[in-house]
Order: sequence, then structure tokens, then C-alpha cells
Amino acid sequence: MTDDTTKNGPDATAADAAADAAAYVENDIAQEEAAQPDPLELLKAENGELRDRYLRLAAEMDNLRRRTEREVKDAKSYSVAGFARDMLAVSDNLRRALDAISPETKAAADAGLSTLIEGVEMTERAMLSALERHGVRKLEPVGQKFDPNFHQAMFEVPNPDVPNNTVVQVVQAGFTIGERVLRPAMVGVAKGGPKPAEAETNSVFDEKDA
Repeated sequence: MTDDTTKNGPDATAADAAADAAAYVENDIAQEEAAQPDPLELLKAENGELRDRYLRLAAEMDNLRRRTEREVKDAKSYSVAGFARDMLAVSDNLRRALDAISPETKAAADAGLSTLIEGVEMTERAMLSALERHGVRKLEPVGQKFDPNFHQAMFEVPNPDVPNNTVVQVVQAGFTIGERVLRPAMVGVAKGGPKPAEAETNSVFDEKDA
């Protein structure tokens, strides 16, 4: 058997096939390795996703904490609103009783009546002071611009000396509790005067002329 026969015989064919198969397998493995992502990059991506989840969860928990604190604060501030509103009705009756006593009657009152009047006045002050300690405060709207959020207009008073829509009289006191209106003040407002902006302009010109 010659060398050419050996090179081109069955053994050579088998060797070539084996070499081709090995090359194919190596190429396939190389492609799979190239297709697979880097484990380090996978770990970085997973860490980034976990960090995003943590940040979102932390933000949600912070919002929940703030909302809970606000709700608890509101509950504490406004839980006495109904009771305070009822106590204002009692305070109104005390004020009406005091207003019904004329100055002449007070001046001519004997010791018993004077003591009674003083007792009613002290009761009114003590009640308002107790309400104030629980966040209830009296509005002082006279001289202020009418605000429908805090005032309820009952009538108009012709008065050209003050800006239009200025509160000039209080019929019933108003109160707030915290940042909310417990009861609007019933007021009378000025009519016929200049508008607030015009009044400010006129006052500036008056100061310059002076």
C-alpha cells in the first residue's frame, strides 16, 4: 500500500470528519459563550434593580409616615370640633345675657347683681380661654377686607370713609380651630367707599402731599 493510499483512505476521511466535528463543537461553544452575558454585568444589573426597589419602597414608607403623622395630628386637632361648636353656643348665650344688661342697670346694681354679672363674665372668659388652649381661636375681622372663607356677610353699611367690602361690624363672633373655620363670623360690610386698591393709592398721594 502506497503513501497516497494511506493519505486518501478511510482513516484520512475519518480524521477529517473528526477535525470538522471538533471545529464545529468549538465554534458552537464559542458562540454560546459569546451569547451568554457576563456574570459580573448580571450582578451589577441585579444590584441596580434591587437598589431601585429599595429606594421606591423607602419613598413609599416615608410618604406613608408623613400621611399618618398628618392624619394623627388632624385627628387630635379636630376631634374636639363638635364639642367646641356646642360650647360656642353656650358662650353666645352668656354674651347675650351680658349684653342685655344696660349700663344704667350695671351702674345701679346692688352687690348681689354685681357679683352675678362678674360671675357670668368670668365664666365666659374661662370658657373662651379653655377653648383657646384646645386650638380654638376667635376671629377679629373688624377693619379687615371681607373674606368669604372666614366671614358671612349679613348686611351692608353705607360708609364712604372706608374701602368697599371692609368689615365694619360683627354680629356674631367667628372662630377657627387649627387651620379650619369652626364658625364664620357674621359681619356687616361697608358699601359705597373706594375699592381697596384705590384707597391705598389715595393714601399714598395724601402722604406725598403732606
